[in-house]
Amino acid sequence: MRVVLDSNVLVAAFATHGVCHDLLEHCLRNTTIICSDFIAVEVERILITKIKTSRPTALEIIGYLKSQAEWVAPDCQDIENLRDPNDRLVMATALSGNADFLITGDKDLLVLKQVKDTLVILPRDFWLKCQAV
Repeated sequence: MRVVLDSNVLVAAFATHGVCHDLLEHCLRNTTIICSDFIAVEVERILITKIKTSRPTALEIIGYLKSQAEWVAPDCQDIENLRDPNDRLVMATALSGNADFLITGDKDLLVLKQVKDTLVILPRDFWLKCQAV
């Protein structure tokens, strides 16, 4: 299974010990995580500016992510019904990486439900799906 964890999921996974943290641990063991420079830059920015993580710690997190994920260069594709143009590269990461799931808390992405073969799903819903297997 191939998954993209949106920046909001990754930040929550590294900042707290809740569902997103458990989900990341599960994905590291049981899936191929797909990521891109765009998502990594967003994670780094949010960790530093909103979570107040030190820059060296944020860079260590990004380094860890790079060592664990499959990196893709997203193909800027036209995505129908995309409400927020800033989400284009997140969805393009999922499509370029042939992801089965894009896991996100972003309502603008969640309304899409599915783009091509990629399902767009909440972290908790994906976690429940994993627990049911």
